[in-house]
Amino acid sequence: MSTMPYMRALLKRLLTTTYAPEASAAIARQAAVRQESPLAEVAVAVLDGPQSRRVFGVDLAGRRIQPVHVRIHNRSDRTLRLQLTALDPNYFTALEAASICRFSFGRRLAAFGAAMWWFAPLVVLAPFKMISAHRANRRMTDVFRGLALRLRPIQPGAVAEGFVFTTADYGTKEVKIRLLGGGATAEEACSVDFDFSIPVDGLTADHHRRDLDAIAAKEKPVHGDRARLLAAIEAMPQVTTNARGTGTGDPVNLVIVGDADRILSAFAGRWDETESITFASCRKTARAFLLGTEYRYSPVSPLYLFGRSQDLALQRIRRSIHERLHLRLWLSPLRFEGQPVFVGQVSRDIGVRFTHRTWTLTTHAIDADVDEARDYVMEDLFEAERIRGAGYVGGVGACDRAHARHNLCGDPWFTDGKRAVIVLSEKRVEPGFLKWE
Repeated sequence: MSTMPYMRALLKRLLTTTYAPEASAAIARQAAVRQESPLAEVAVAVLDGPQSRRVFGVDLAGRRIQPVHVRIHNRSDRTLRLQLTALDPNYFTALEAASICRFSFGRRLAAFGAAMWWFAPLVVLAPFKMISAHRANRRMTDVFRGLALRLRPIQPGAVAEGFVFTTADYGTKEVKIRLLGGGATAEEACSVDFDFSIPVDGLTADHHRRDLDAIAAKEKPVHGDRARLLAAIEAMPQVTTNARGTGTGDPVNLVIVGDADRILSAFAGRWDETESITFASCRKTARAFLLGTEYRYSPVSPLYLFGRSQDLALQRIRRSIHERLHLRLWLSPLRFEGQPVFVGQVSRDIGVRFTHRTWTLTTHAIDADVDEARDYVMEDLFEAERIRGAGYVGGVGACDRAHARHNLCGDPWFTDGKRAVIVLSEKRVEPGFLKWE
């Protein structure tokens, strides 16, 4: 008798397709982060993989779809409209997301590959499975449409809310809500941006294992005015090293003023955090390496400064894992206007070559003009409108192409010897440039 419930459950699983979504935005409303202005109040929540499965009943994360819940309360006397492409130009419609996630008995059977012949007797169950899958897919479409945000004008005093199905991001996700306000004339029209940087579970970033507060507690912060700061920056080490400090690596060519949250917020949406080096991340890296495909969160090799490996690493990947920019940052003992000062190194990977200096026998070849990667970071943050002030100071030491220096893997690099200094703003600001040299 005790086996009957198990047999009924097994039979139900074999004969039917189960679809049991929560179909509610309650979990998103509870986790929402809010901002407001005289024009509107906006609340945003990003669902991680388990949460999206709970709400929608299917694995959206496995399809690289990430639901973002948006609630907009129009507090003005004019009609507002959400510019959805500012949030994600590649967003999925509700019907598109539901279509990608729909159940397919044939697709599930084909996933077994050659082993599917062992399951050939189950073909007699196909009609039952197909009928129940069809019903589940119809309900799935209704759930997705019912919870989706409708792109409609938001009347004065009205509230619009729902899910937007965005491209999946992990670590820190940038959510930009741009509202356009109508007017009788072009001069009366207006717009306002709400910028959210929201941490999303699903990525074990390498900096999660670094206790920056503990590092800061051991240091003796150097406070002071701009002149003292610049002098201290110029006195920072010139290059990174290996773990033993016996070999010199890439130049320390970048300084960012701002805490880790501000840095992650400023780079979110364009740069990705890097995963810890584990068996799983190495396997994904090897696969991307062999196939020449993209791996947004690929680990970076450790370089050393102040006797430790990087505290925070970011990367901007392009067409493949072979083409990306690497940014490594270390928390320094400096402080400026109450904010910590990170010093770091940035370089551009432009290909792959063989080397006897690594256990993998391969390494990424960097662009020898390391100043280009340094200036790219500054240009990128100017475009993001997150720079309050910026400039250049000495410190690295100039060397031209004819007298290039070399990193730990033997790649040459040359530079004008300057370090870029960037003071981050917590929110968007008009670009500013300070001549610090």
